[in-house]
Amino acid sequence: MPRIANKQSVLKPQDFYLLLALLARKGAAVSYPELAGQTGLAPSAVHSALKRAAAAQLLMFRERKPVLLRPQLREFLLHGAKYAFPPVWGTLTRGVPTAYAAAPLAAIIVPSSDPVPVWPHAKGTVRGLSLVPLYPSAPEAAMKDGDLYALLALFDALRSGQARERNAAAELLEKYFQ
Repeated sequence: MPRIANKQSVLKPQDFYLLLALLARKGAAVSYPELAGQTGLAPSAVHSALKRAAAAQLLMFRERKPVLLRPQLREFLLHGAKYAFPPVWGTLTRGVPTAYAAAPLAAIIVPSSDPVPVWPHAKGTVRGLSLVPLYPSAPEAAMKDGDLYALLALFDALRSGQARERNAAAELLEKYFQ
C-alpha cells in the first residue's frame, strides 16, 4: 500500500513571532527586508513564515504585502497560542524581564518574592527564572522596539501566568486590535 505524505502546514514559533511583529507595526506597510531587520529572521524565513501564517488564515496578501486578519489573530492569540507554544522554564539566570515583570504589566501586577520571569540574555539586567522566548532573536528585537516588547511580554503572561496576570494581559492586548 502506498504511503500518503502529510501535506499539513503547521505554524512554527517564528511564524507567530512574526505576526506579533506585524501587529506591533500598527498596520504600516512593510517589506520583507524591513521585517527581517526588525525580527532578526532571515528574509527567506520571513517569506516562509508569512506563507504559513496565510495558510493558517491569520493574514492575507494585498498587493503582495502582508495584511493581518485581526479578528482571527486576536482569537488565536487569546485562546489558542498558549497551547500551541507552551512555556518552557529553565533555571535562575540573568536576562530581560518578561510577562508580569515587564511593561505594561509591571505597573499593574506587584511581584512576589519569587524570582521574576526573564528571557536569558547576556545584556539582561535582572536575575530571574528563565522563560525560553518565543524565538531566540526575540529579546534582542524587543529591546529595540517597545511595542514588540510589550506584545511578547503580554503573550508570555498569557501562556505562563496565573489567572490575574492572564486577564490583565488579555485586557491590555485589546488596544492592539482596535
